[in-house]
Amino acid sequence: MSKETPFYNIHKKLGAKFVDFAGFKMPVQYKKGIVHEHNIVREKVGMFDLTHMGEFIVRGPKRLEFLQKMTVNDLSQIEVGQVQYTNMCYPTGGIVDDLLIYRYEDIYYLVVNASNLEKDFAWLKDHLVQGVELEDVSDKTALIAVQGPDAQTVVQKIILDDLSQIGYYHFIDTKIGDVDVLVSRTGYTGEDGFEIYFTELDKAEELWEKIEEAGKEFEIEPIGLGARDTLRLEMKYPLYGNDIDQDTNSLEAGLRWFVKLDKGDFIGKEVLEKVAKNKIQRKLVPFVMEDKGVPRPHYKIFANGKEIGEVRSGTMSPSLKKGIGTGYVPREFMKSGNEIEIQVRKKMLKAKVIKPPFYKDGSIKR
Repeated sequence: MSKETPFYNIHKKLGAKFVDFAGFKMPVQYKKGIVHEHNIVREKVGMFDLTHMGEFIVRGPKRLEFLQKMTVNDLSQIEVGQVQYTNMCYPTGGIVDDLLIYRYEDIYYLVVNASNLEKDFAWLKDHLVQGVELEDVSDKTALIAVQGPDAQTVVQKIILDDLSQIGYYHFIDTKIGDVDVLVSRTGYTGEDGFEIYFTELDKAEELWEKIEEAGKEFEIEPIGLGARDTLRLEMKYPLYGNDIDQDTNSLEAGLRWFVKLDKGDFIGKEVLEKVAKNKIQRKLVPFVMEDKGVPRPHYKIFANGKEIGEVRSGTMSPSLKKGIGTGYVPREFMKSGNEIEIQVRKKMLKAKVIKPPFYKDGSIKR
């Protein structure tokens, strides 16, 4: 039976439609629908229940060495109070998961995808070394994201710390009322915003209502998983299970920036070095439909009459009002400007490879 987040009754009262996702009953949309919610985040501010995400704590004197071996980015390069995006890989170079790592003085705080939580924990546990402890705190943690151009003004109303001093991918420990919270300037929408973690689950409804009240003058609204997906796709942020998985690697997925081949040994390095040396032979590219039509996952991609790949993520972009998607294509077709075709049902529709992101006007502050 799927679990309920501590915000379940609020979602129900707000008329949410629920889906079973990663073992939780999660709101996929509310009464006004996905496009309305998407536009609220692009133009004003929205709030998301992301309690289904997984959180682990890694502690012990060998914690840095352990995570350096388990992930592709160079964790030694971030300071206390900073957050890093990274991938965990199999020895084949395939991706176990993509995740965020928060650096504290004495621990690392990992945030992993909900659908991979158990797999990730088992993978890390299987590679534990002496001097490292691993704890799954997912069931003790709730998460609200506040995203949109007005996000800082809204959250600032209920936090004493000066949020303008928190840089992109940085965090602080603070309080909202009497509740201890971790607030990070991170998100998955392309807009400015914050992710707020806390463990006093009995205060969850109170905290939600406090943010809702602070955002009232900015017309804040709850946002479901449906709009979260269209928002992230417009930025070409990868979704595990669609864009990346155990059969893809970080270089092909366009995540080269996060792979530090010169940092020392890590799981998957040997394969990634070979991929880099031989040049990428296929790549996850973003494309925009030129003909009217909506690409969906698993639709076939063609070029010059030949099948060259399949759509991984696809939707009608509420911001661009065009069909957009991603897919892995061979090297000769991955350059922006290349013409491709997407088989939508029985029709071949024109599309063009572009440079990411699809949406370039977000309020995100880097």
